[in-house]
Amino acid sequence: MPGGIYGCMSLISKRITDNKDFLTELDREIGDSDHGINMARGFAAVMEKLSPEDTDIGAALKKAGMTLLSKVGGASGPLYGTAYMEAGKITAGKTELTPSDMKAVLDAAIAGIQKRGKAVRGEKTMLDAIIPAAETFSAKISEGADMISALEAACESAREGVEYTKTIIATKGRASYLGERSIGHQDPGATSAMITLEAIRDYYRGA
Repeated sequence: MPGGIYGCMSLISKRITDNKDFLTELDREIGDSDHGINMARGFAAVMEKLSPEDTDIGAALKKAGMTLLSKVGGASGPLYGTAYMEAGKITAGKTELTPSDMKAVLDAAIAGIQKRGKAVRGEKTMLDAIIPAAETFSAKISEGADMISALEAACESAREGVEYTKTIIATKGRASYLGERSIGHQDPGATSAMITLEAIRDYYRGA
């Protein structure tokens, strides 16, 4: 991983923080009005735990996951925390990732989220962004695409997934209380997942 896991996590943290108010506004419409605030607080805590000397990707992801689990409120903490910890398990000892490694990271994160949240695609959650992104990434690398090209395509699928959440009824979390009134609103979790994926893409681009 160019520049190390610390650089990648720094960019994710910055993008989440930059979008804190946007994510909170999305959550105000269908949730507890705290998604952006909680996520920004959580990633600030993550960056306090990590340092430029961290080179083991798995260890850094595990540390990030444990921090998010303890610092981020609501459903997002357990879900994001689990995603990072599961990704950390399969990257233990690695200092850079191949496209195949990245596919495994996405798959592990999804499996962790599904197990923890008892959710599936189509319920207006973060999975509606992550699953199509992972499917696209897998398809692209099977065609021989490099990391950046596959991530670019994956981010397009994630963005389409976020748009899709506007058209469906929420059946998980606080947003589910709104029933049909949740239609027309994009899911905050899917949006923060998309922002995370775009940060990873831009990190590999060297942005």
